[in-house]
Parts: sequence; structure tokens; C-alpha cells
Amino acid sequence: MNIRIKKLDLLILRSFMGPFVVTFFVVLFAFTMQFYWLYMDELIGKGLGVWLMVQLMALMSATLFPFALPLGILLASIMTFGSLGENYELVAIKSSGISLFRFMRPLIVFIAFIAVFAFFFNNYVIPVTNLKSYSLLYDMRNQKPTMDIKEGIFNRDIDGFAIRVGKKGKDGQTIKDVIIYDHTTGQGNNNAVYATSGRMYPSPDNRYLIFELHNGCRYEEDNSRGMNYQTRMNFGKWYKVFDLSKFAFTRTKEELFKGNEEMMNVGQLRYNIDSFYKKREFTTRDIDRYLDPYFSIYQKRHKDSVLYQQLEQYKGRTVAYKQSFFDIVPDSLHQRTVQTTESNLRNLQRLVGIVSADTKVQSEKINSFEIAWHKKYTLSFACMLLFLIGAPLGAIIRKGGLGMPVVIAIVFFIIYFIISSTGEKLAQQGAVTPWYGMWLATAVLLPIAFVIMVTARNDSPVFNKEWYVRMWSKIKGRFVKEKKEQTPAAKR
Repeated sequence: MNIRIKKLDLLILRSFMGPFVVTFFVVLFAFTMQFYWLYMDELIGKGLGVWLMVQLMALMSATLFPFALPLGILLASIMTFGSLGENYELVAIKSSGISLFRFMRPLIVFIAFIAVFAFFFNNYVIPVTNLKSYSLLYDMRNQKPTMDIKEGIFNRDIDGFAIRVGKKGKDGQTIKDVIIYDHTTGQGNNNAVYATSGRMYPSPDNRYLIFELHNGCRYEEDNSRGMNYQTRMNFGKWYKVFDLSKFAFTRTKEELFKGNEEMMNVGQLRYNIDSFYKKREFTTRDIDRYLDPYFSIYQKRHKDSVLYQQLEQYKGRTVAYKQSFFDIVPDSLHQRTVQTTESNLRNLQRLVGIVSADTKVQSEKINSFEIAWHKKYTLSFACMLLFLIGAPLGAIIRKGGLGMPVVIAIVFFIIYFIISSTGEKLAQQGAVTPWYGMWLATAVLLPIAFVIMVTARNDSPVFNKEWYVRMWSKIKGRFVKEKKEQTPAAKR
């Protein structure tokens, strides 16, 4: 009996591993291509090398790992158990006295290891890949497009110059009918170069673009002395060199991106959350220190001072004024008192606004960091949750392959993704607490998983198409029978 159970465990593991590996990489490839199509318009035409694109795609594939893994597990579990059910292997196993839960046990242990691995990968590898991928993507998106001089169109890619080439040769270097306007002086088209022909080619290190112009002239105007002077110089051959250093790809320091919550692990997130809580507490306390100077009655005074002794006389007593405050103030000080009061109120409003803005920013930071902290766990727990949905669901539908299992898996994953995204958005907006928003999808789908598991254990035909066909045939037959019985009665 023990040997049979061990063989059974190996059977289910082997049956699961093939679909799991295939579906995981297919889903990861699909997510990576989706990312590429999203940013394709911003990356094409900038002269970025193939190696940079491969590097970006590899890094982004690693960052998409936590999203592809749950969907791959869901697809593989539905396909595996659906194929076993379709081939009546599940029926044979159940008839031998082995329950569905016992049959699922080796995969539950395997998925638990996968979930633990996903957490460590999400905690230690993903922050590094996020840092490298998003910094590289930022530099690539901000890279200037490559310089492309087209025939008959003025090109202004090089700052301070407008270049027009009438015609370009097939070799890409020979040019004719060339006009170059120099706007570096900021005085319009006061410097111009015309040439009938020439060559255009980059320097050996690609840092400069060299125009070798033949049979032309240069025009320069000088309006600095209030008089118009124009100088004309003819040339047989003349070189104009343009600096292309701004078109070179440069990398931003990765340290500038390290403050983002997506680039941190659980320990760093918890440390920053505690720091922001303390900062918010100190900011709230600072408001007393800001407002004390404007309320002299609350300021600490020496016991020998006259104001202190006068205040002590009225301490704990209710004083009713029979006249307004301005009746007590001398007429000569009315205007000054009003101006001082208005100034103090404006200062108080400004200080309260600063404290309120700081508190709001810190609260938003706490929200975002707590959301990232919970995401480290929810994405790993999603692996187990979607397996508990997919395995019994495959046993119920009893269909293998890439047809019905794929449709059902995508439907459940979309439901999970929508609920998860909605909870995260609500948490980001402060409508709900971060833990509530991030665990909302789990709380909704976990009862559904238990219902599906109980349904699969009891061999319920709820998801069986044939059961609905048979029920419809029975209902339809009953209506037809009643109609036939009513027809003779109507004839009588």
C-alpha cells in the first residue's frame, strides 16, 4: 500500500510538472510581450542597441514573475486534473478508496514550496530587478531619437541649427543642395551656409557628425553696432562638425530610484513605515510649538511678572465681559491691533496648512509602503489559493488540453486580478486600510475555493455540461408531455 501511494504521488507530480512549466513560460512570455507593446512607441527609433532591448526584456520578465506564477499554477492545475478526469484516471483512483484530497496532497506540498520560493524571490530578487529595469526603462524612454535628416525637410534635432538637404545619395553619405542655418547667436537667420554638394558621415567614435561641403558660400550678418554688415565667403571645400554627444545613451544613477517602495524588501519596508509613523507623530506635535507664540496666555512666564499674577487671580473663574474688546483698547491702538491680529491669523493659517500638508504626504507614504509590504505576501498566497481553485475545478469539468481549461482559468484569474486591483486602488486612495484592500481578493475567493473543493469531493455535476443537457432534456420532455395531454382535452 505504501509503495502504491508513493507511485501515485510521483504520477500526479509528473502529470503536473509538464503543463506547469509550459504554461508558466507561455504566460510569462505573453506578459513580457504585453509590456513591450505598451512601450514600443517610446523605444523604437532611438537608436537603442539589440543588447539593451534584450537586457530590458530579461529584467522585465523577472519583475513579471510574481504575476505569471499564479496564473501558470491555475492553468496547469486545471489542465492536469481535467486531463486525469477526462481519461477516467480520477474515477479509478477514487474507486480504489483514495480521496481527492489525498490525491492532491503531493501537489499541495509542492505548491507550498513554490509559494515559499515565490516569497523569497519576491522579497530579495524582485527589488533588485525592479531597480535595474525601471532605471533602464527611464533612461531609454528619455533617450533622444536618432538624428534622421530627410530630403527637402529642415531638421532641428541639433540645438541651434536648422539643416536642409535637397537630395541624398543611395550610399546615405552623398548630399546635394545643402542649407545650414546657425541660430546659436539667438539673432535669427544671420548666419547661413549654402553648398551645391558634399558628404555627410559620422566620426569614427560616432560622437560627431561631419559635413564635408563643396562649392558653396557662407553668409554672416552683424547687427551689433546698429548697422547691417553682411559678409560673404565662397569656398571650394569646407567642414562643419556637429556634436552628437546628447544623442548618446547615458545611464542615470540607480541610487536615485532606491527610495521607491517597489525597490525594497520586507525589512526595508517595515523600517520605512515605522520612520514615517514617527515623522507624522513629530509633525503633529510640532503644531503646538508653532502656535504657542501666537497665544500669549499659554506661554510660560515668570511668577514675579505682573501678567502671571493677574492671570492667577482669574484662574478657574468664569469672567463675563460687559463690553467688547475694542472698547478696552485705546482708540490710538485700534488700527494697529486689527493689523496685528490679521497678520497673526494669516501666519497661523499658513502654519496649520504646512503641518496638514506634511501629515497628508506622510500618510500617503505610509499607505504606499504598507501596500507594498502586504503585496509581498498576497502574491505568494495567490499561488496556493489559485491551485485550490484550479485542481478541484479541473476534476469537476473533466476536460484537458488548451480549450475549456484555458477559458475557465483566464476567467478566474481576471476575477482575482479585478478584485485585487480594486482593493489596491481603494487602499491607495485611503478609502480602506492597506491590509483590507490587499487581502480583499483572497477573502472573496477563498470561500469559493472551499465550495469548489467540497463540490469536487462529492462528485457534484454543477460544472458538468452533460448534466445541464440532461436536465434541459428532462424539462423539455415534461413540457412536451403536458402539451400532448392538454391537446386531446381541448379537442373534446
